[in-house]
Amino acid sequence: MDKAFAGRCVLVISTNYAPEHTGIGPYSTQIAEHLAASGADTHVLAGMPHYPAWRVAEEYRGRWRIRERRGGVTVHRRRHTVPARQTAARRALFEASVLAHGAAAPPPVRPDVVLTQIPTLAGGVLGGRLARRAGAPHAVIVQDLMGAAAEQSGIRGGGRAAAPAAAVESRILRAATVVGVVHESFVDRVTAMGVPRSRVRLVPNWSHVRGPSGDRRRTRARLGWAAGETVLLHAGNMGLKQGLEVLVEAARLADREAAGVRVVLMGDGSRRAHLQRLGTGISSLSFLPTADTADFPDVLAAADVLAVTQRAAVLDMSLPSKLTSYFMAGRPVIASVAAEGGTAQEVLRSGAGAVITPEDPRALLAELRALAADSARAARLGARGPQYAEQRLSRRAGLARVTDLLHCAAATAGGGR
Repeated sequence: MDKAFAGRCVLVISTNYAPEHTGIGPYSTQIAEHLAASGADTHVLAGMPHYPAWRVAEEYRGRWRIRERRGGVTVHRRRHTVPARQTAARRALFEASVLAHGAAAPPPVRPDVVLTQIPTLAGGVLGGRLARRAGAPHAVIVQDLMGAAAEQSGIRGGGRAAAPAAAVESRILRAATVVGVVHESFVDRVTAMGVPRSRVRLVPNWSHVRGPSGDRRRTRARLGWAAGETVLLHAGNMGLKQGLEVLVEAARLADREAAGVRVVLMGDGSRRAHLQRLGTGISSLSFLPTADTADFPDVLAAADVLAVTQRAAVLDMSLPSKLTSYFMAGRPVIASVAAEGGTAQEVLRSGAGAVITPEDPRALLAELRALAADSARAARLGARGPQYAEQRLSRRAGLARVTDLLHCAAATAGGGR
C-alpha cells in the first residue's frame, strides 16, 4: 500500500458518503478509508446521508452537526436542505445550504492536500477555499459535469441554470491543481473550460461490490420471479436523467403482447412515486426497495438482463456508477442511451451488452426478447462483464489512480503551476 501520505492530513470533500451505498458515496468512502489505512490523518466533510431516496436517513434527522469515526476516518457532517423533488431552484438551494454550512463550520484541521468529489458545485467551492487557506494543493474528481447536467437532465429550470452552473464549474476546475475525470468523454468538456490538458487525468470508477455468491434459483424464488419469465432489472437511482419511463412503457407493451417478461425497478429516488403512478395496472412491472449491501450482488445476478437508461438528451454529463456493479453480476446489459455518449461507449467497450435507441420502449422490449431467445449470446455478453471489470475496473487499480492523482497534485503544487 502507498505510504506517501502517512502522517499527513488529507481532507476529502464529498456531500455523499457512507452509509449511502449507491451513487458516489461508496467511492468517496473507499477512497477515504484507503488513505486512512495507508497512514494518512484522513478527514471528510460530508452531508447528511440522503441518497438515493432524497430523504435524510432516520438516525441523522434533526442533527445540525455531527463528528463520527468510520473505518479509521473522521467524518464531519453538516446539515443541508434535501429537496424531495428536483428543480433547478431547489437544487440551487441545496447547493447554497451545503456551501453556507460548510463555510461556517469547516473541519478544524489544516490539510496537506484537499480532494473534492463533484457532483456538488458547493463542494468544489469549499474545497478550493479550504485548500487556499491551508496553502495546500486541491485535486478535483469530476463524477458529473454540472453545467451539462443542468442542460441535459430534464430538470425544470435547467436550461436557465445551465450557463451559471457551467460558469461556477469552470472557475472551480481552472483553479484546481489537478482535475480527474471518470471517463474520457469528459475530457473535451473540461479542457473547453480552460483547464490545460496537462492537468487532466483519467480516474475511472471501479467495481465497488463483490461478485454474486448466493444460489440464483433461491434468490429468484425469494423475490417472486418465476423460472420461466425473463426478468429485466434496473437497479439504482430513479431520477430525471434516467428517463425510466421507457421501462414502464416497455412493461406495458409486454402486457399487451403476453411476452413473458417482468420489468423490475429496484431502488429509490425523486421519480419513484411518479413511476409507480404511471405503472398502475401493469402486471409485467414491479418495484423493489433498495437491496442491502450484502444482498445486492445476488439480486443483480438473479435477473436475466440488466438495464441502464438515460434520456436521449444525456450525452456527456455523467457515467452511471451502476455499470461497474452490473459488470460484476455476469448478466448482459441493455443500454437505452444515446449512441454518442460516454455510457454507450463504456458498454460497447466492455463487450457486455447492447446499445439501443433511447426512449424507445419497442426497441427495448425487442432487444430483451432477442436475448431471451438466444441464450448463447446472452451468456457470452454476461461473461464479458466480470472479465472487463477485472481487467479495467478493479478496486486496487482504481484506488491507485486516485492516489496517483494526489501525488500529481502535490508535485504540481510543489513545483508551481
